[in-house]
Amino acid sequence: MSRSLTFRKSLLTLSVALPFMAGAALAQTPPAPATSPAVVPAVDPAKVIARVNGVDITEGDLALAAEDPALQMPNVPEAQKRDLLTGYMIDLKLGAKAAEAAKVGSGAEFARKLAYNRDKTLLDEYLDQEAKKAVTPEAARKLYDETVKSVPAEQEVRARHILVENEDEAKTIATRVKGGEDFAKVAGEASKDPGSKTDGGDLGFFTKDRMVEPFAEAAFKLEPGQISDPVKSQFGWHVIKVEEKRAKPAPTFDETKDQVETYLARKAQQDLIMGLRKNAKIERLDDKGDLVEQKQQ
Repeated sequence: MSRSLTFRKSLLTLSVALPFMAGAALAQTPPAPATSPAVVPAVDPAKVIARVNGVDITEGDLALAAEDPALQMPNVPEAQKRDLLTGYMIDLKLGAKAAEAAKVGSGAEFARKLAYNRDKTLLDEYLDQEAKKAVTPEAARKLYDETVKSVPAEQEVRARHILVENEDEAKTIATRVKGGEDFAKVAGEASKDPGSKTDGGDLGFFTKDRMVEPFAEAAFKLEPGQISDPVKSQFGWHVIKVEEKRAKPAPTFDETKDQVETYLARKAQQDLIMGLRKNAKIERLDDKGDLVEQKQQ
């Protein structure tokens, strides 16, 4: 397993130590943006961009519509997207007014939906605020540094190989290169691996898990400069030369920044929900009305 992947799993392991999601509402709440938004000119949310029967539609209304998951248009040019969203807001105002006149909002079911959506919007905003407070440059760097320290160094090698179809060919190749012929030159002439033969059989650096087992076992037993005896794998017969060995560098902070910030945001949200549950008296009833759950422990 690569050190980069190990690092990512370490972050995930920290998260899994908590309940993955505290409830359905949290499960559907996206974390705060992992990266800072691009700098854009300030827009006055109160600026009126349209009117429908005297009712204003503002830049702020348009911004809310643009955040609606159901209205995402990732491949639509910005000018066209703005036009479509403005049209949607016009239709929304017209439709809502007509629904109001038809007394659609007077029933108990509508009241339940309204209460649900109000609660959900409040929770979403609260979680978003907590996530933004948690994702600071200092917290991200601290988590990165602590995680890097906890991940053991992983060995990787840089090797060349020559792939042929049968053992006799491999033995002949091994004799040639062990006898002093240039490995890269022989690879260019004889290897059946189209992906590496033009580079003299060079496979670059790789960790043990990146290669099939017989090949990896042989390569990692060699020291730099050594050449293997023929090794059989599912692809054919290999002759391997190890060029270098090193400890795999840890992924940089910039490479993992998005993951670190996402973890910080989600952990803050989970901690908030679990804290609320811990301090609440919660009663859940089964279909028969029997009490099945009380205060959280």
